[in-house]
Amino acid sequence: MSEAARSLLQRWGASFRRGTDFDSWGQLVEAIDEYQILARHLQKEAQSQHNNSEFTEDQKKTIAKIATCLELRSAALQSTQSQEEFKLEDLKKLEPILKNILTYNKQFPFDVQPVPLRKILAPGEEENLEFEEDDEEGGAGAGSPDSFPARVPGTLLPRLPSEPGMTLLTIKIEKIGLKDAGQCIDPYITVSVKDLNGIDLTPVQDTPVASRKEDTYVHFNVDIEIQKHVEKLTKGAAIFFEFKHYKPKKRFTSTKCFAFMEMDEIKHGAIVIELYKKPTDFKRKKLQLLTKKPLYLHLHQTLHKE
Repeated sequence: MSEAARSLLQRWGASFRRGTDFDSWGQLVEAIDEYQILARHLQKEAQSQHNNSEFTEDQKKTIAKIATCLELRSAALQSTQSQEEFKLEDLKKLEPILKNILTYNKQFPFDVQPVPLRKILAPGEEENLEFEEDDEEGGAGAGSPDSFPARVPGTLLPRLPSEPGMTLLTIKIEKIGLKDAGQCIDPYITVSVKDLNGIDLTPVQDTPVASRKEDTYVHFNVDIEIQKHVEKLTKGAAIFFEFKHYKPKKRFTSTKCFAFMEMDEIKHGAIVIELYKKPTDFKRKKLQLLTKKPLYLHLHQTLHKE
């Protein structure tokens, strides 16, 4: 086994155990974050070209299936409606497979397929790729009517058709203030609308990679069309903004911080909102400010009403 492969397997194993430990302790927000980060890491390796990978094509298929199972467990934790949940005890059966991936030659224990999706892009790679519709990641859970197609970063949705008496919301993400803004590689923001239980109310959208970085700001200047009329959003809902960037040493995209806007903050004009430490807490129960410095997410809202 090469040193690079050994290092990868050790990191994956540690991440897997952290996720299952959080899961068994009932720390679901932390478990979901760990599962999703590891799943993306595994997917990236599974999709790498042969000469850039430490693994054979068969091993990469198994790695991709493990990533799918992590996504299924993550979705089950976020769902209140999934009937065939992927259980923690099922996921734990995969730890020895991941640990011994170089020698594993048995049939995979679960009938799952690698996520076809979401091509994970290397830094600087073009982001106008086609995507396949797949309902494994909407945050609501596999099989749930609240799940949505996974989306390639940089794919935003158009404004909904107007309805008499109904209000549509456009949010321009102007910039985000970070003390190490210039060091962020391929930063983008994931926008989602969640209810009080952290369940998606609209499809998740990703901005393109930031337009520029200067001083303590990452600039986006991009419009997000919220995919539900304001009047139809449930009481207690919130709009989340997760700032993500690529970590070349760890070879995956990570969430750096997040912000959110509650329903009483929806009003025409500029707004700045506070940044919180990861993992993203969609239920808004354990919030920790990212910094005491005056650094915020800068937005501008436009309301459209017939």
